[in-house]
Amino acid sequence: MKDLTTVQNYNYSGEKIFDKAQDFLPINGTDFVELYVGNAKQAAHYYKTAFGFQSLAYSGLETGNKDRTSYVLTQGKIKLVLTTPFDPDSEISHHIRMHGDGVKYIALWVEDAAKAFEETVSRGAKPFLEPVRVSDEYGEIVKSGIHTYGETVHLFIERKNYRGVFMPGYKPWNSEYNPRETGLKYIDHMVGNVELGGMNKWAKFYEEVMGFANLVTFDDKDISTQYTALMSKVMTNGNGRIKFPINEPAKGLKKSQIEEYLDFYKGAGCQHIAVATDDIRFTVSEMRERGVEFLYVPGNYYDTVQDRVGRIEEDLQELQELGIMVDRDEDGYLLQIFTRPVEDRPTLFFEIIQRKGAKSFGKGNFKALFESIEEEQRRRGTL
Repeated sequence: MKDLTTVQNYNYSGEKIFDKAQDFLPINGTDFVELYVGNAKQAAHYYKTAFGFQSLAYSGLETGNKDRTSYVLTQGKIKLVLTTPFDPDSEISHHIRMHGDGVKYIALWVEDAAKAFEETVSRGAKPFLEPVRVSDEYGEIVKSGIHTYGETVHLFIERKNYRGVFMPGYKPWNSEYNPRETGLKYIDHMVGNVELGGMNKWAKFYEEVMGFANLVTFDDKDISTQYTALMSKVMTNGNGRIKFPINEPAKGLKKSQIEEYLDFYKGAGCQHIAVATDDIRFTVSEMRERGVEFLYVPGNYYDTVQDRVGRIEEDLQELQELGIMVDRDEDGYLLQIFTRPVEDRPTLFFEIIQRKGAKSFGKGNFKALFESIEEEQRRRGTL
């Protein structure tokens, strides 16, 4: 076993903390995120057109895959896999019927997939996939996996001996249709919604099973409005490249966005994927022109932004026109915006974030954000 080390992080207030993240599971980054969807071909067209993803790889009947089709899209360091089954009675079909389009696999890039499996299972993880080697003429990949909240799975991907486009079983996807990118760089964090009472359980899982640490905790006083509330713990791995906020509902006068998600997703799952950009104004402008719908931010939000966050490089009027929110911590500031759900069920959505030094998660924007979400819930009749 590798030596256990601690890493230094910061809590929301900027106070330095020496967390308990133990590097027995070194993770290089997010390898890919795979969604089970009802129609992968059409979903791929949407993410290319609206988000600027590019064609990378394909698996299906033409590659000898007789039970599913998968399209792999890429932008920056992000790889998005969209998978649709052929058999209506398959596990994938059941997942789609139950949950709608949603995240099934959050794949983590590791140096040793067998070791990652051994370390996590020995600490209590439920096995999903024992280490397996898959090879073709470009080399081999080792992968393994464990269960997490709901039906979400973490795969461990070891690819140091592979030179192919994605992994064995896939061929390059050459498409004449590749709209220009929108400036997305990497996955900043991914948020999991769990049932009431589940947050501490899964925070403990990430701490004890995967060696993560609690970077920051938000309670119902931090994340609440007149009607709804939730609680959240942000878990991070040793090098800080992987951050998983875990949300649970808190008591309120009306149904919270977390409860709405759990009702429509039929259980715990990934609520949103936060993707980073170096120029959020360009990214959001491009996405708006391509039809991406964003949450509306109340106009009075911008009346007090400058008093709260101080001087920023961007023009506040332009941010207001685009609906981009701003928040600051002692390390800098961030800009963020949230899409509406990207499917008909009010479940999965995306966050676009640009960090200008800030390490936090936009605590100062929570009230405006949640009021916007409540307005969406009112329109849906689910508040």
